Amino acid sequence: MKEKISNNIQIKNKRATFDFELLETFTAGIVLTGTEIKSIRLGKASLVDTFCIMERGELWVKNMYIAEYFYGTYNNHVARRDRKLLLTKKELRKIDGAARNSGFTIVPTRMFINEKGLAKVVVAIAKGKKEYDKRDSIKARDDKREMDRAFKR
Repeated sequence: MKEKISNNIQIKNKRATFDFELLETFTAGIVLTGTEIKSIRLGKASLVDTFCIMERGELWVKNMYIAEYFYGTYNNHVARRDRKLLLTKKELRKIDGAARNSGFTIVPTRMFINEKGLAKVVVAIAKGKKEYDKRDSIKARDDKREMDRAFKR
């Protein structure tokens, strides 16, 4: 009997929620090589400055950083390479249609390991925030922090 893998790996793209208004999210599988999944399970990955593009009907994540595996020999992977995301055709058509509209983009927001031990990426259809929207986000975050402090006293 196979034991369940208990991984609490949650790699987040905090910058995405600050710079973009997330409209709709999708959970996608990701095509990885052997040592990449080992590095992700160790938490050695980053979604900073990553973005997604549609090429020939496929969704690709660009500029995702997954550190080289320490024990990987000549089989080790390249840290920043393009990785294919796995979605259904219906989801790909929806994402492609939204991405073709002006002002919309596809942003990876979170990477995690599911209960089966597979790496998943949450991608979102997003619209860029204006400067005043960012100021509103900062103000709301500061107000929430002040209310939490007052409540704890």
